[in-house]
Amino acid sequence: MAASSPPPGVESLSKPVQQLVINGEQVAEKYIYRNTDDGPISASFPVTEIPIIDLGLLTSSSPTGESELEKLRSALSSWGCFQAINHGMESSFLDKVREATKEFFALPMEEKQKYSRTLEDIEGYGNDTVFTEHQTLDWTDRLYLLVRPEDQRKLKLWPENPETFRDTLNEYTEKLGQLTEIVLKAMAKSLSLEDSCFLDHCREGALMYTRFNLYPVCPRPDVILGLKPHADGSTITFLLQDKEVEGLQVLKDDKWVGVPVIPQALLINLGDQSELTSNGIFKSLVHRVVTNSERERISVATFLLPHPDMEIEPANGLVNEQRPRLYKRVKNYVSLFFHNYQQGKRPIDTLKI
Repeated sequence: MAASSPPPGVESLSKPVQQLVINGEQVAEKYIYRNTDDGPISASFPVTEIPIIDLGLLTSSSPTGESELEKLRSALSSWGCFQAINHGMESSFLDKVREATKEFFALPMEEKQKYSRTLEDIEGYGNDTVFTEHQTLDWTDRLYLLVRPEDQRKLKLWPENPETFRDTLNEYTEKLGQLTEIVLKAMAKSLSLEDSCFLDHCREGALMYTRFNLYPVCPRPDVILGLKPHADGSTITFLLQDKEVEGLQVLKDDKWVGVPVIPQALLINLGDQSELTSNGIFKSLVHRVVTNSERERISVATFLLPHPDMEIEPANGLVNEQRPRLYKRVKNYVSLFFHNYQQGKRPIDTLKI
């Protein structure tokens, strides 16, 4: 998840995990995940079929299109995510995005550090901001970039090496922008709302961040997580998974299940702001990433967020006597995310009526 800047009182930035691995350093206590409420950490949880939605059918007014809309509503109500196929991107292009990600993280540390983030800004290369000495750190390095609005891009943080990186990211952003409209309109339609209900939140001044993730080989996958359990603070999130290495797990019916890799698919999941707008009909996806003792893993996550000044509240058409309003109105929801995430809390719970 992304935000424009961390809260005051930040202490320090943690060292790149990749550097710890290369140096053969002993795993520090701060990476050991001790929340036993989440059950054991294991990559061997069952891999479960996630609903698959054909985006090409969502814009069709045929009976097949109506059926796909119903599938979408069901997926977002029970899972909070789906595997998107027929999204208009060639498999070869998705491979290009993955390759650019791998090539960046394979650069020498000095080269990557040209794009390092600072304490004052979430954007750039790095990883967890350390708020407290008791904070559990994630076993991941990342490159966070604001990609929309274009006039707010910090191009000094956009890698020039590999040479294809900037053009590839620019093209990927354009294509996701087109998908955003299709998905948000379909979400509204599936709830019998105006087409623009979700889309209006993500028009004028909306933010789109892309986060390139590296999960290095981990010596203790039994006690270390790549990402702590959380739900995104976004409206929706697009995730391009590693083509070969699994690691994403989602919470379904209070049990962790693995998400299978479908190389040509994009995993699209809802963030808290969609759960709020749908008055709790749609669910934002609680998920985590497990680590691997043999293979590193990459992924690319893109988060779509309303402008911080945009007020978000349950849609009027979804509030009635049978289903009263569940959440308060909120602005700049993502500002709640940082501290809640590091404390293992869900910010959306603070908005329940």
